Amino acid sequence: MTRHDRNIGQERPVIRQLDEAAINRIAAGEVVERPASAVKELVENALDAGAARIAVEIADGGKTLIRVTDDGCGIAAEDLPLALARHATSKIDGSDLLNIHSFGFRGEALPSLGAVGRLTIISRVPGAEAASIAVAGGTLGTVKPAALRAGTVVELRDLFFATPARLKFMRSDRAEAQAVADVVRRLAMAEPAVGFTLRDVSGGGEGRLVFRADPEQGDLFDALDRRLAGVLGREFAENALRIDAEREGLRLTGLAALPTYSRGAAVAQYLFVNGRPVRDRMLTGALRAAYADLLSRDRHPAAALFIDCAGALVDVNVHPAKSEVRFRDPGLARGLIVSGLRHALAEAGHRASSTVAAATLGAMRPEPTAARVYQMDRPAAWSRPAQTGFSETAPVFARPVEDMQTPDERAAESCPLGAARGQLHENYIIAQTETGMVIVDQHAAHERLVYERLKRQMAETGIAAQALLIPEIVDLSAGDCAQLLEIAADLSRLGLTIEPFGGSAVAVRETPALLGEVDAGAMLRDILDELSDLGASQTVQARLEAILSRVACHGSVRAGRRMRAEEMNALLREMEATPHSGQCNHGRPTYVELKLADIERLFGRR
Repeated sequence: MTRHDRNIGQERPVIRQLDEAAINRIAAGEVVERPASAVKELVENALDAGAARIAVEIADGGKTLIRVTDDGCGIAAEDLPLALARHATSKIDGSDLLNIHSFGFRGEALPSLGAVGRLTIISRVPGAEAASIAVAGGTLGTVKPAALRAGTVVELRDLFFATPARLKFMRSDRAEAQAVADVVRRLAMAEPAVGFTLRDVSGGGEGRLVFRADPEQGDLFDALDRRLAGVLGREFAENALRIDAEREGLRLTGLAALPTYSRGAAVAQYLFVNGRPVRDRMLTGALRAAYADLLSRDRHPAAALFIDCAGALVDVNVHPAKSEVRFRDPGLARGLIVSGLRHALAEAGHRASSTVAAATLGAMRPEPTAARVYQMDRPAAWSRPAQTGFSETAPVFARPVEDMQTPDERAAESCPLGAARGQLHENYIIAQTETGMVIVDQHAAHERLVYERLKRQMAETGIAAQALLIPEIVDLSAGDCAQLLEIAADLSRLGLTIEPFGGSAVAVRETPALLGEVDAGAMLRDILDELSDLGASQTVQARLEAILSRVACHGSVRAGRRMRAEEMNALLREMEATPHSGQCNHGRPTYVELKLADIERLFGRR
């Protein structure tokens, strides 16, 4: 079989200088992947121009029309041709690429868009007349007079008409429109002082308003909270904790949701670095690690986090799309996210999300009324079987707590989880508070309390290591071996002791006693996979915590056990004093709180 080698020809290959149009089309493949990419670049330009209001209009998911209008500083008529030249920008002078304070700086977006679509720019600077310029498929037009009150209007039509093969890779209009909306929402979160609107004008006319965020006034943090509440929903804001932490020049702010307000996919995770929306695996991994023992593997946290630092501490010039960043000290950024979130979640104590109560109230609402049954259709009283005892559908009442009127019981009502008033089905504690009632899952609650106690003991006394009678030798590649030996000291603190064994092999001499018999080779490879994916590994820690979780599950109060009044109240008081007691080890809520007003509404009293 003859193999064709495309790199070797019969004739000597000739090096050619590509023309400007080809260069721009190649660059467009890196900068503009889809309509949402074009919207991102144009809106970021508007923000860099100091716009206070930005309007985005799209048609057919952005494939046939993208129009971005802003009230920024504008572009002078004589600068319009230069704005469409490659690597021409007003954002930087090229002297320092590691201290960038603007969204754009590469000077690639406008020429790339003009190379693959039909681009028109109309702009006006204060004290001058408006002007316009057009470019289609890389062919530049002349500057012409135009009409515009202030700012800039950039209109992009027929995206990828010059590279039709790219159109085959576009998704449906609806999917592309959703991606555009996501981009606008992320940028709106980053700039609370700026007003944003997004309209879908596919049908012509004014179209349909998809998104609107009015400028927020006042203190930066309060404005940010209001913007996040407006973009992500009031429900998210009500169930989120304010984050504010700082370490060695890096500051972390934003909102992070309670573990009981989790999602089935990582669709509510928004990360920003110096106001720039980013999608960074290291930062996403840090967010996941912060919630590691608070959520089950199939649940994902919700958060909007902002890291701010000096420009010299982060490199944003990693990829043309500018969606990835590199920190000078990635471990510092990761540690700040993990410790900042864990501290805030611990301070939240036993708090659970309001969505739990809302779901409970929804489940309690009466079923739709059945069709009316007239008297003649009802079976006569004498025709119905006599009921001499409780049937399977007879009501089940809570077992009352003895002597519910003691002074201690009344005082306990002022506590967050109130005073125990009864036990239902030998598993659910009913407690009365000053403003309503609380239903506690006794097994789930005690499981979290025992788990936190075991973790505290492990931290205080250390992790016992079990020496292997015969060290296990694990052969690795040279790179993997060096990577593991770099973190050998950290692994040793977790009870896993490794040493170099010549060449690229390591010897495993001790493993954590809690784990029992383990496959050391498989564990080391799992650690390496995590290091490669996230830049850090929590494998051993996660396995230890999983063991403690199982121990806590078996050692907690079992469902079906009757509890005395003092036992129930002691459980409630310990929940109030224990971090993360609002959810069990698997991320499920441990209690439901119902306000008296909500209960009265159920019965039509309000």
